[in-house]
Amino acid sequence: MWFDQAVVYQIYPLGLCGAPADNDGNPQPRILCLLDWVDHIKRTGADTVLLNPVFDSDRHGYDTRDYFQVDPRLGTNEDLAQVCRAFHDAGLRVMLDGVFNHVGRGFWAFRDVREKKWDSPYQDWFHISFDGNADRNDGFWYESWEGHNELVKLNLWNPAVVDHQFRAIRSWVDQFGIDGLRLDVAYCLPPEYLKQLRAFTSSLKPGFVLMGETLHGDYNRWMGPELCHSVTNYECYKGLWSSFNSLNLFEICHSLARQFGPEQWTLYKGAHLLSFLDNHDVTRIATQLSDPNHLPLAYALLFGMPGVPALYYGSEWGVRGDKREGDNALRPALERPEWNQLTDWIARLAAARKNSPALCRGSYRNVMLTNKQAIFERRTEEERVLVAVNIDSQPYWAHFDAGCGAAVDLISGAPHDFGGGSELPPYSAFFWKMER
Repeated sequence: MWFDQAVVYQIYPLGLCGAPADNDGNPQPRILCLLDWVDHIKRTGADTVLLNPVFDSDRHGYDTRDYFQVDPRLGTNEDLAQVCRAFHDAGLRVMLDGVFNHVGRGFWAFRDVREKKWDSPYQDWFHISFDGNADRNDGFWYESWEGHNELVKLNLWNPAVVDHQFRAIRSWVDQFGIDGLRLDVAYCLPPEYLKQLRAFTSSLKPGFVLMGETLHGDYNRWMGPELCHSVTNYECYKGLWSSFNSLNLFEICHSLARQFGPEQWTLYKGAHLLSFLDNHDVTRIATQLSDPNHLPLAYALLFGMPGVPALYYGSEWGVRGDKREGDNALRPALERPEWNQLTDWIARLAAARKNSPALCRGSYRNVMLTNKQAIFERRTEEERVLVAVNIDSQPYWAHFDAGCGAAVDLISGAPHDFGGGSELPPYSAFFWKMER
């Protein structure tokens, strides 16, 4: 599937486009600003754009009011269609954020229940009890998402709710030509619902992808032939930045071996989880890392490890943002894309990965591992690549059996000779394609 070899570029449109925090209902075609990002995204090496919520909502997009209308703060359906056409014309696929577990209090069906109470024909669209009351004093209790009462949980066992959502998805394919969905809080969606969704979307468009947001636990609960094609790899997200800050590469490499290694008990061998250093919910990687010299090396691991690498808008040139300052600090309005040394490095990593079968879909095996140095192998029948990093400020001579005498670094194109090992310069990373 195309997604297995993708490089994803994630955008939070309400933030990047500078929409007001509250939905004022005033239509402004802010989403057209994304037209200025098309060439930049393509130049980074990304081939897929993931747009976080774009449909009518109360505030942040995850509190949907209407699945069929673009949020007026971003513009109209025609404006989004123009943006999606521009992405597709540039050879970029498009994924939207599907928020199906819950809606906002402004959702039209919930407003009807608030007005008519037990006389509303939509009361069974939610989990409601008229024997209680919630903190919003609606005269009834309702189940919300993880205690956030501004997010009303939908009854996904109600066929009418599922049909409404599926009609919306069909309209997104018809109007915007989307190629897949990110499923918000997929870990909350019943497996039976995911199976229905997978069957339905597979009938809409060949290769349509479902990528679910999951946090911890066994990802096989939400990913498989009848479920999501892929899920978010939060285990390795944490391992990436934490390994650098603690100078302990054992953490990330042991996680990768547990997930993708050669042992029979490996959890996700052959799977293509979404890999990331940051996103709209977590502290930006440039802020998270203690040593700025580690920033390019973290991206090298991201593109060298198994999975589908994702870039979050602005982080490719080092934008900072701290989760402790609130979500708005992670979702800034940016006037235009920028390009610097880090962006150029990421583009080279993306090109190296795209041209390497081993980096896109190869097996994983740890070759040499210390606290500050790591070498692991990615391998297919036709190609063998060694990914090497030295996160120390000092050079390191790595003793290991390369299995051959020479290689070419896919990042720089420079030849490399092995003589019982290799010297790793300070703060360095390599993708060595081994000669047969």
